[in-house]
Amino acid sequence: MTPRRATATLCALGIFVFSMVCAATGQTITIAARQLSEKSDIVVPIENRWDGLVVCHGAKGMLQWRADVPDGGDYYLHFLYTSGEQRPMRLSLNGKQHPQPILQQQTGGFFASDLQWESCGPFHLTAGDNTVQLQAIGSAPHMAGVVISKTASVPDPDAFVHLFPRPVDLTGPVSNDVAATRSAVRKLLPSVEQILFVKRYTFQSSHYYTDFIDGCKDFGGNLCLLSLDDGTVTDLVPELSHGIFGRCDLSFDSQRVVFGWKQKLDVGFRIWEVNIDGTGLRQLTFPPADEEARIAKYNLDWWKHYAHHTDDMHPCYLPDGGICFTSTRCEYGILCDGPDKLTSSVIYRMDADGGNIEKLSNNSVSESAPSIMNNGRILYTRWEYVDNGSVTNKGLWSMRPDGTGSEEVYGMSIAFPSVFNVGRAMPYDNNLFVAIGAPHMPLGVGTVMLIDSRQDHRTGEAVSYVTPEVDTRHQWGWDNVPGGATKPIPPEEQAGRDGKGNTRKGPLYMDPYPLSAKEFLVSFNRSKNWNAIDAYGLYLIDAEGKKHLLHQDDEFSCWMPIPVQAQHKRSLSHETADPHLAEQGLARVVISNIYRGLDGVEHGTVKYIRINEHVPRPWAARRFWEGDVYDQQHSTVTCDTHLGLKIQHGVVPVDRDGSAHFLVQADKNIFFQALDENYEEVQRERTFVNYRPGEVRACVGCHERANELSMTVAAQTPLAMLREPDLPGPQPGEKTGARPLAYEVDVQPVLDAHCVRCHEGQKSEGNLDLSGERTKLFSLSYENILQRDLIPIIGENHPKSGNNHYLPPYSLGTPASRLKDYLGPNHYDVQLTLPERIRITTWIDSNGQFHGSYYGRKNLKFREHPNFRPRLTFEQSHANTPPVADAQR
Repeated sequence: MTPRRATATLCALGIFVFSMVCAATGQTITIAARQLSEKSDIVVPIENRWDGLVVCHGAKGMLQWRADVPDGGDYYLHFLYTSGEQRPMRLSLNGKQHPQPILQQQTGGFFASDLQWESCGPFHLTAGDNTVQLQAIGSAPHMAGVVISKTASVPDPDAFVHLFPRPVDLTGPVSNDVAATRSAVRKLLPSVEQILFVKRYTFQSSHYYTDFIDGCKDFGGNLCLLSLDDGTVTDLVPELSHGIFGRCDLSFDSQRVVFGWKQKLDVGFRIWEVNIDGTGLRQLTFPPADEEARIAKYNLDWWKHYAHHTDDMHPCYLPDGGICFTSTRCEYGILCDGPDKLTSSVIYRMDADGGNIEKLSNNSVSESAPSIMNNGRILYTRWEYVDNGSVTNKGLWSMRPDGTGSEEVYGMSIAFPSVFNVGRAMPYDNNLFVAIGAPHMPLGVGTVMLIDSRQDHRTGEAVSYVTPEVDTRHQWGWDNVPGGATKPIPPEEQAGRDGKGNTRKGPLYMDPYPLSAKEFLVSFNRSKNWNAIDAYGLYLIDAEGKKHLLHQDDEFSCWMPIPVQAQHKRSLSHETADPHLAEQGLARVVISNIYRGLDGVEHGTVKYIRINEHVPRPWAARRFWEGDVYDQQHSTVTCDTHLGLKIQHGVVPVDRDGSAHFLVQADKNIFFQALDENYEEVQRERTFVNYRPGEVRACVGCHERANELSMTVAAQTPLAMLREPDLPGPQPGEKTGARPLAYEVDVQPVLDAHCVRCHEGQKSEGNLDLSGERTKLFSLSYENILQRDLIPIIGENHPKSGNNHYLPPYSLGTPASRLKDYLGPNHYDVQLTLPERIRITTWIDSNGQFHGSYYGRKNLKFREHPNFRPRLTFEQSHANTPPVADAQR
């Protein structure tokens, strides 16, 4: 959400009176706005969310203060205020209203960095006490103070600088000698004569991933070539200059450019290609055949810039001749989006001519900005949360060009920056990367960071800052860091960072392209607002803080600088897929020793692995009724725990040496739980893996990465490899291992049989009502168990930021549950059967899920509706089509 929209909704009717302490010097009277003697409840004297300014959370607010004027006469009033939109005020002096509104100008925002003076007068003031009043016509600007003087100009522009210090220019030395910069680039890259870049107005995006949703407000631009000889700029595709150009890539032989382009508001981005000389323009992707029907069904008319059309974006050439890109063809919605306005994008690939489009991943949230590593793998930003903070885990991941072998590179155990954006591999090194550390909101720009993936991926030791003057330490915005940032913020220091950073202006960086280990081409905004349409130019920067302007357009921002040079075509041998498994939509997993990474767990403890799936929410689950939203869930699944649906695929055995060998469903978001002999959780995988059809994947143990595999060499063949792979099967009492996880089906019948005789109604034992009476969205027993903290949960929105720190074995699930203590004979001789106990412990291990599907009406007001809380089969519960026709939903 942009600051403008945030403040536009800040108001409910109220009046507030300021009686301010005045500092008088000669004929000048200085009054700080925050010194209140009276105020209404809707006034915040020092609103830290808005840099300590006085903010009225109400419409038509009145500000009044008194000024002790030593001598009567004519005076000027100088107001220091900030407002990102027109918020005029009525001025009254000693009860007499001035005929014209004042403070009508927009200052560029609502923060202290946007403060602006406005002078008015002269007005006659009497000697002694005078009353000055401002009455808002609608919403009020944010106020810093007022100065009264005999002079028409502001006597001291720094009158309030002690309260709102001006930001220090932290960017370091900047050279504007573009000819010298071009020469410096030529010296670094002797064979390069041109720089490819994108000319585009700055996206006005509300989130780092919503460029294509709400960022496309200003059309125009081009793909451009900058000559390093004379600085001339050539538009490659002038025939497309009326549209918006997204991200682009240069072919390995430097002869072609692939790019995303959006023609107009009501259509999506499509992938295009053009020769480097501007010839051979062709469109590679086209809208799906049912695009018009899709828009008619899902368009919410909430935003004129987006109609739930499909978008193909972020293209990248693959070493096997294909092209990968991100797309919304998956038709998934963002899990933490109650209105279902925001859309997921995942990684796809296609042939060079646009044919054979194939989905490579199945993420529940969003993926973006693929590039190619030196070893031929795809590097990309992946946002996901499986029992983690919902706005945090946007780390760098990699996969092979066919989608196999997906794994984390870095970032999943770091709180801030919450986004590792637009990453690229450093030249000739598969372990060093450069990326932008960006916030969740608004735009995905930020600070330039180097990442060494050989270091501990759970700490900030892997990161060094190229541009330490700016960092990302909050959910919204950026932070200027005097003295420079040194390390990312770990989850242990996440407290209080769900708010806003201390700046919304440059220095801000984007699209780093490494020329060497120390020099980078970047898009750089030195001092303008983050969303100023022309703020970003092309610069050469180095690791010592020097910045050299390469090119700045007079109208547009400039993005994605790429040297036009042939590159070594990376080769990567594909893993040989098992065709028999591929035909069945299966993959094979081998774990050689599950105890590696399970510190403190005695060998022989883990007997089973429970296989679960984290299910994306399809557009098909869109509600067309009100009342089922909770905790940002468009279709409620849980109460303050996780936001995405979980389903169970079954369990497989673990051998005495810690090995396991089993099959899993391909193209699903699969995660594991290590279980003891009682089918209770020992450790939980708080992420997921997409296994491709026919893929054979070997793992050492818990939490290991591929670059750590060489550290362990099996002394002998794992026992599990001596037999055919296991198929996931049921736990005791289950008809099948593959089933939904639904509280009313799994848990409530056990409570009814053993607990409600003592725990029901107002006089229930321990004041704990465990009856199954349905509440607005859940049930009494469910809500009471959670409210009494009887099970350990991860609340993905509580907090949103961080909440992704490593948890050792036995930290979650049944072993850490207080409810477990009441499931045995020591509690009033409770005698649960093994299947009954497993039903409850499996629910505890699920992080406390209530509903077993996105489908169905959840709110109690729909209790008479035939689609109210339906009991669905495993297949129905997570299908991409509703279990009943839309007319019956």
